Amino acid sequence: MKAYIGDSPWTDASGMRTAECRPSTVYIPEPTRRTMKSTIVLLGPPGSGKGTQGEKLCSEFGYVKLSTGDMLREAVKNQTELGKKAKTYMDAGALVPNDLIIGLMKEKMAAANGKVILDGFPRTLEQADALGEQMDVDIALNLDVADEELIKRITMRRSCPSCNAVYHLVHNPPKKDGICDKCGSELYQRDDDTEATVLNRLRTYREKTMPLVGYYYAKKKLVTIDGVGSIDEIYEKVKKAIQ
Repeated sequence: MKAYIGDSPWTDASGMRTAECRPSTVYIPEPTRRTMKSTIVLLGPPGSGKGTQGEKLCSEFGYVKLSTGDMLREAVKNQTELGKKAKTYMDAGALVPNDLIIGLMKEKMAAANGKVILDGFPRTLEQADALGEQMDVDIALNLDVADEELIKRITMRRSCPSCNAVYHLVHNPPKKDGICDKCGSELYQRDDDTEATVLNRLRTYREKTMPLVGYYYAKKKLVTIDGVGSIDEIYEKVKKAIQ
């Protein structure tokens, strides 16, 4: 099976990552075919479905999902010192500095036992090295989605400020318009879900985070999965990769 890795931007002349630029094959390195993976890193651009797939793995297999996005939004909501510092970066679609993220993740990882999924961390090579000092990563799952699809997904996304549930106005709308199904709170569009911020987030992802695909490929821990399709179709590929 043909392999593809993350050291090529796969973009067109305008800099957009289109469907035509995306590879059509999936690479699953033989060294990862052992037993159920204990520590999983979820990779992929904003809106690629990392959170959704991570939640499904937690529900079926009992993983603990550590999402820096959720933790940072909670810190912002609670107006902690970390939240105040992080908010300026988050609103601009920029990466939160490593020292803030790594300090938060160390606390959460120390409290987690057994199988762990890391969603949104690491985002840079420096963070990946710092993570490697704390625990061994068994597999890095990379969800690959073209830019135009990501923009449509994210700008139509609505979030719950109380329970962090996420909806999509087309593919996963709430039962009652503008109201969370789970807790009844009023939904809102996050500041970092506007189109201008999404484009900036994608540029930041290509510059800072996409090199992690090559990083984990070199360590023989990468599995890249086409992130386009139904949630269940993608999930079947994810389950196959971790078992």
